[in-house]
Amino acid sequence: MAAGFRLAMAGVACAGVAACGSGQPSAAGPAWEVRAGQVRGLGTIVTDGRGYTLYIYQPDRRGPSVCTGVCAVQWPPLDLPRGVRRPVAGPGVNPALLGTAPRAGGVLQVTYNRWPLYLWQGDTAPGQATGQAEGMGAWYALSVGGSVDRLPLP
Repeated sequence: MAAGFRLAMAGVACAGVAACGSGQPSAAGPAWEVRAGQVRGLGTIVTDGRGYTLYIYQPDRRGPSVCTGVCAVQWPPLDLPRGVRRPVAGPGVNPALLGTAPRAGGVLQVTYNRWPLYLWQGDTAPGQATGQAEGMGAWYALSVGGSVDRLPLP
């Protein structure tokens, strides 16, 4: 599925199966859900409701997003659909760490431990983390505890 089409589906609850922190398949939640997922070499990290790795951008420094324009095309923000005010806490994450940050146009971006969250267009399946650190500069997966995982993948 093309990244652009995947993004267009962000406001739609997905049906099917997604990777879950337990390693057992479970019904996918809405794209704006944040849940625990497993990635080889990184362990348990935060993923969206479909099991896609969520990343932070180091220059955001736990504040409003500075990734705009071309950056936000390549690294799509995990935004809430219009009319939705709160992200969904899925299995294995701490609901107290979930929040939102404003983006241009009144859009709310999902945050975890105050880090704005992003997807990477290079991840084509749940459980991948092809945007992790090495060769990507300042992009990292986030542990379910809210800490930045700066480890390169093996």
